[in-house]
Amino acid sequence: MIAKTGSGFDIILVSGEPYADHPLSPVGMIARVLDAEGWKVGVIECPDWKGQDDFLKLGRPRLFFGITSGSIDSMLVNYTPLKRERAVDPNAPFVSRMPDRAVIVYANRVRELHKGVPIVLGGIEASLRRFAHYDYWGDDVRRSILLDTRADILVYGPGEIQAVEIARRIDRGEALDGIRGTAVVRAEAPEGALAIPSFEEARDDKAKFCEAQKRLANRKTIAQRHANRFVVQYPSPDYAPADLDRIYGLPFTRRIPEGFPELGMARFSVQTHRGCVGRCSFCALSLHQGDRIVSRSEASILAEIERMTRHPEWKDFVDDLGGPTANMYGLEGASAKDAQRRLAALMRAARRVPGVRKVFVRSGIRYDLAVESPEYVRELVRHHVSGLLKIAPEHVSEKVLRLMNKGGGRRKLDAFWKMFAAAASEGKGKGRGRRAGLKYYFMVAHPGTTEKEARELAAFLRELEGVGERPVEGVQIFTPTPMTRSTCMYHAGKDPMTGKAVYVPRPYAEKKAQKRMLGSASSPRSGPR
Repeated sequence: MIAKTGSGFDIILVSGEPYADHPLSPVGMIARVLDAEGWKVGVIECPDWKGQDDFLKLGRPRLFFGITSGSIDSMLVNYTPLKRERAVDPNAPFVSRMPDRAVIVYANRVRELHKGVPIVLGGIEASLRRFAHYDYWGDDVRRSILLDTRADILVYGPGEIQAVEIARRIDRGEALDGIRGTAVVRAEAPEGALAIPSFEEARDDKAKFCEAQKRLANRKTIAQRHANRFVVQYPSPDYAPADLDRIYGLPFTRRIPEGFPELGMARFSVQTHRGCVGRCSFCALSLHQGDRIVSRSEASILAEIERMTRHPEWKDFVDDLGGPTANMYGLEGASAKDAQRRLAALMRAARRVPGVRKVFVRSGIRYDLAVESPEYVRELVRHHVSGLLKIAPEHVSEKVLRLMNKGGGRRKLDAFWKMFAAAASEGKGKGRGRRAGLKYYFMVAHPGTTEKEARELAAFLRELEGVGERPVEGVQIFTPTPMTRSTCMYHAGKDPMTGKAVYVPRPYAEKKAQKRMLGSASSPRSGPR
């Protein structure tokens, strides 16, 4: 049973986001998985952290409190890349319902009001703050969030397997040591653990901070000293396709609350896989969800779509068929070409499910993978693009792209343009609606970006316009988020992988100037024609 009222719960989950019984809702997913194991689960959503009532209304759980900020770090929710409060941002005002550092605030409130109840941290905010980390908003190195919350255990990554094991152990009165995909605080480091520079060393010495960054990995037991204790991370669990098939096959109602419009736009989306092999320097996904792909079976995906067609609010189309990157499906143990062909076959099968009129791919794709299969590009462009297809070149400077660890480059982008244009021309007319276009994403002020590289990007956009391409792109200012290689560059002024110095654009005026250089080229326009 999953509920937001009542009493006698085994587990109570606290989330900074609204609760939705949907596979894309972090708290909704964990609640549904625990419910399937037979535990009674309560959910406290968007609690008023200034009072007591919300934290007391469900009583005291028998096993533990699970705490998360949700799908995004609370500091990213509350502040722009220039540290302006989003609530007062004249360009996009937004009022958050969660406090700064929400996981710490919620955990300490629960600790105060429910003494002795185990606390389990989860979600991306906890996951990416499990070790000493640079905090952009405070411009300092903070210790592990486990110390600031005094939590019993932290789950990193999606967390379904870990949550079930934690519940079983607490139910049996067993210790929480050694659970894969978790971190704990212990008096001693386990034998054989990889020792990384301590919190104190990483805080006081940027070279040591870089050394710690270089050693971070999900597949190892890692120990980091904090004063006289150790934060110990155990290796991540090995999810298999059967695990994902079981999890996504649970009976989600897909009910979305009115206060959660972002998820409402993806009500009938389908997650095909997890993980990312890109390892982009600015992205924390590889240290959260993992750097290997785990794909669901075609049968499981098609069965989920078939179930959606019986939903009372079904609108005849799948909102999105994808994942962290839509076209990484099937990449485990396969070449890019074979994986793209497998995905194209899945997409054809999905649009043939009775009751389905359209299957959209709104997740971004890696164009450097897509060019390996003209068959995939034709299927995608002719049948699955809702107006604009998202791609993220991020930059055009080879120097900046190397620091971003961003594959593809100009050569692959040129090849993809030709393939995309050919597929779009083939699909023009024939009752398929307006022609598909591209939506580009670029990043300014990333470490390594001087005025020269910013002007290079601006010139590239003008070049696109000059040959008839009409780019529609999102231009974002780089935001240093915990545990990424790019954030380490920002903090230390050098690349942790090579030890070489890196220029860092720090002043807000410089960051804004780089964004302004894109000028009219960054204004919304129609797709290529």
